[in-house]
Amino acid sequence: MKYCSKITGHGAEAFSFLGDPDTNMIIIFNEGAPPILEELSVLHEAAELKGELAVGDTISFGDAIFKISALGSEVNKTLGDLGHCTIDLNGGDEPERPGCLAIEGERELTQDDLKAGNLIQIY
Repeated sequence: MKYCSKITGHGAEAFSFLGDPDTNMIIIFNEGAPPILEELSVLHEAAELKGELAVGDTISFGDAIFKISALGSEVNKTLGDLGHCTIDLNGGDEPERPGCLAIEGERELTQDDLKAGNLIQIY
């Protein structure tokens, strides 16, 4: 297990990009994020990044399981320091930004997968 954290809540606009064909993404951040970022983020407990993330790793949100298909150059740093990254649900093999993690799976990620109490796990 490289990373494991419990979702604690979300900002009012955290799901505004979820399911949109152009922007289909979520932002995750440790609890205590600056208010402007908290508004847009799925919040979770601070956790230790125990290993470098890599393309091909598995990420899960509750029971929803995905593969990491692309990894921006800053993801390991921002996830380790702030519990922060943008998760691009459209997949692909090129990250859109340095702090972006692209994932692909058998189904769509939903708001129910991101409810408080569910775990974010990367292995």
